[in-house]
Amino acid sequence: MEEQFPEYGLIGQMIAQPGQRAALAAVLTEGTGRMPGNFAYIIGEDSENPDALWIVELWADKAAHAASLQLPAVQAAIAKGRPLIAGFGSRAEFKPVAKAGA
Repeated sequence: MEEQFPEYGLIGQMIAQPGQRAALAAVLTEGTGRMPGNFAYIIGEDSENPDALWIVELWADKAAHAASLQLPAVQAAIAKGRPLIAGFGSRAEFKPVAKAGA
């Protein structure tokens, strides 16, 4: 059986309202436990901006990512998190081409 490899990746910066980064990170994890086609959903704190988060996502394909946005749990997390978001920073879509290490 051949190991599946993600075909779509996304990295984006999300800026929380001042002092709300931890609360926003918690909300973002609420609706992301079970998303078909998702290989990784990682939330990290920006080292330089105390209100910024980086979200790294790996997906089977772009369609799987789009479909995840329609899941009820993801919709609920988006609605709950929206008031905590001040804005968005950089965003990049990419095609994973190699895997190293773990």
